[in-house]
Amino acid sequence: MRQIRLIFSAVILALGIVLGLGAFHWTVNRIYVPEGQSLLLRYKGPLLLGSRKNARPGHFAEEGEVGILEQLRGPGRHFYCPVWWERTLVPDVVVRPGEVAVVTSKLGEPLPAGEFLVDGDLGGENRARNKGILRKVFGPGRYRMNPYAYEFKIIKSNIEKVGVQVKHSGWVEIPTGHVGVVTFLADNPELHTRAGIQAQVLPPGLYPTNPREQQVDIVEVGYRESSISVEKQLDREGKEMLDESGEPVALPETGIGFPSNDGFPIQLDFTAVWGIMPEQAPEVVQTFGGVEQAEQKVILPQSESICRNLGSKMGAVELLVGETRQEFQLNTSTAFQEVLADKNLTLLYGLVRHIYIPREVRIPIQQGYIADELKLTRQQETQTAKMEADLREAESKVDLESERVRVETEKMVAAVRAEGEKEAREIEAETKRQVATIDRQIAELEAQKTVMLGEATAGARQLQEEATAQKFQLAVEAFGTPEAYNKWQFAQGLPDMLDLRLLYAGEGTLWTDLKNVTPTIPLRTAPPAPSSTGAAPSVPTTSGATTSSGPPVAPRK
Repeated sequence: MRQIRLIFSAVILALGIVLGLGAFHWTVNRIYVPEGQSLLLRYKGPLLLGSRKNARPGHFAEEGEVGILEQLRGPGRHFYCPVWWERTLVPDVVVRPGEVAVVTSKLGEPLPAGEFLVDGDLGGENRARNKGILRKVFGPGRYRMNPYAYEFKIIKSNIEKVGVQVKHSGWVEIPTGHVGVVTFLADNPELHTRAGIQAQVLPPGLYPTNPREQQVDIVEVGYRESSISVEKQLDREGKEMLDESGEPVALPETGIGFPSNDGFPIQLDFTAVWGIMPEQAPEVVQTFGGVEQAEQKVILPQSESICRNLGSKMGAVELLVGETRQEFQLNTSTAFQEVLADKNLTLLYGLVRHIYIPREVRIPIQQGYIADELKLTRQQETQTAKMEADLREAESKVDLESERVRVETEKMVAAVRAEGEKEAREIEAETKRQVATIDRQIAELEAQKTVMLGEATAGARQLQEEATAQKFQLAVEAFGTPEAYNKWQFAQGLPDMLDLRLLYAGEGTLWTDLKNVTPTIPLRTAPPAPSSTGAAPSVPTTSGATTSSGPPVAPRK
């Protein structure tokens, strides 16, 4: 009994210990990690038993070492005793669209002197092995980050002005019609690139870039227009003032001004249509700093310089007259194109739009040109009148020829119509003739048919009659005499059931003897016998007496 009590007590004690440990494990050891957070663990080491082995400074703790573990635990329930583990909830790092994260590694070996960028990732086999800024940037997303090892810095579009240049980094958006010129701030052995401006440009798009590694100049490519124009004098109402020839009055010292070789002041408007191609963008950034700097340093100064140099070699009249002015335009465009090609810029057009000549030079020349133009106008009017007369004559000829063609056409139509009617009449007459011929042939054939049918009918009847006559002739010949044949015919015509009686009467006693004779009506009805005449004739006796009914006699066989 005592042993049973001891065993029961031991079981109760064991059960209490198990329940106590379970309760302790479920309440004290349990920690819940919510969504969007992670659990950072630091091992404190053994309390009483065992030896403490600390992790290497600047590194994660390995198995059994005192320090922070590299692997974070995700959302859910986890069981770690707070006696041996330090438990810390760490929020995840969220990088939103339009942002990038620049990560600094706080663990690992120091970088060699002069280097500050680290290759690698946040974890796994490609984890960064050195301290410093990770070369890789991290775009939009959620990252489970160990704050003991990494420091996140979230940036948007980072714009930095370096002198006259605007440098972009972070979340870089290159719009359509632009390219990105990349400047590396450090060497990249993996990409085999050196620090400095790269020859390869970025096309339009979105690019997450590390501001500690790259800077991007956004350069507009394609053609643009740059103009130097003369300002006009305005009246009180703000309208352009015109001289007596209708030309606007230019303000001095505006536009491109220079003296001609004959001493007259000249002013002109100039427009350059130029541009930067994608392959030219890196050199433009490196040489000038940007598109606006290229315009201010090259396009506008060279436009004035070339126009002055070439225009000052020509007289005022040459700049006004058409052929020499066209030559000046061509020489200016060619010289300007050569200068821009040397600067690695592209010129589409270099246009001298308007040349302002002094009125004391322009008006006489214009009046001379006006007189020449009037002379040419009169000549053209004379030629026009002559051509109009020729046109009217040609129109008359055309009308005459049209009428002649119409008459000839009507004549030809009438002839063709008459010929057609003639052929139609001939065809109609020939058709009637052929119809009459065919009708005559049909009548002849009908007559022949009638004759042949009559002959055939007569011949058939003749043959029939001859056959009948021959039949009677043969019958008469068979009986010997015609009287015998007639008797045979008579006998053949008698009924089969006829009874014959012979009576003898003397001369003159027939009627008296008939009183004692039975009536001649048949005593029994016999079926009618067919005969050729249709009635039974009376049978004469051999003595000349008539037959009558009498007593029955033996039938005739």
